[in-house]
Amino acid sequence: MAAPPAFALIATDLDGTLLRGDDTVSDRSLAALARATRAGARHLVVTGRPAPRVRPLLDGLGCTGLAVCGQGAQVYDAGADRMLWSVRLDRELAETALGKIEAEVGQVYAAVDQDGVDGLTLIEPGYLMPHPTLPAVRVGRRDDLWCEPISKVLLRHHTLSDDELAAIARSAVGSLATVTMSGPGTVELQPCGVTKATGLALAADHLGIAAGQALAFGDMPNDIPMFDWAGRGVAMANAHPELKAVADEITTSNEDDGIAVVLERLFPTD
Repeated sequence: MAAPPAFALIATDLDGTLLRGDDTVSDRSLAALARATRAGARHLVVTGRPAPRVRPLLDGLGCTGLAVCGQGAQVYDAGADRMLWSVRLDRELAETALGKIEAEVGQVYAAVDQDGVDGLTLIEPGYLMPHPTLPAVRVGRRDDLWCEPISKVLLRHHTLSDDELAAIARSAVGSLATVTMSGPGTVELQPCGVTKATGLALAADHLGIAAGQALAFGDMPNDIPMFDWAGRGVAMANAHPELKAVADEITTSNEDDGIAVVLERLFPTD
């Protein structure tokens, strides 16, 4: 009988982790993930991107199972193209949270990810998409952001750094929402208590996999809850210092096949 895999679940963030700067996955990383899968492990994408913005990437990875999207607010079944679970951010809470933040820092620029498998990303005047390759619809005024239910709000400020904006937002918002930072130019408000760990825990339970059997890869502070939940957390060399501080291991960068480096060690042969 074949030995069980070193980890039954491989949870990978996308931007800055599995994806290279051009939004592609290297052949080496694909081969390492395939080898882990043949050994019996499950690969689960855990990303801040909403499900509609992840679908083409999942197709390219050959993923037909579950994916955790929207910072944990969505558990998406790629094969069936449907949500198994999703949480919405209340419009009134979102508007109140934005008002409290702007009372502290002045004007911010906002965008939203709509809920659902066909939800759009809407951006208000002045907001610049941190990922110019991701599709977004510009609206005429902030009130237009709330035309449909949303899963999260994305924030930018014209002078504050991401770290500064995130820290002030957490203090201002309190329990109205969860504040996280998922990449350059990406400070986000999501439903209170929702993190990558909550979505990952739901998906893992659906698959019958315990937290201690999970190996997680990430690069930003929004991956900290996922590292806290998983049996082992691996930060990329390009990771934010806050994530490196809580990681069990630091691998090479996303441009240097950091995920493959670890998986090749843990799954040396088929």
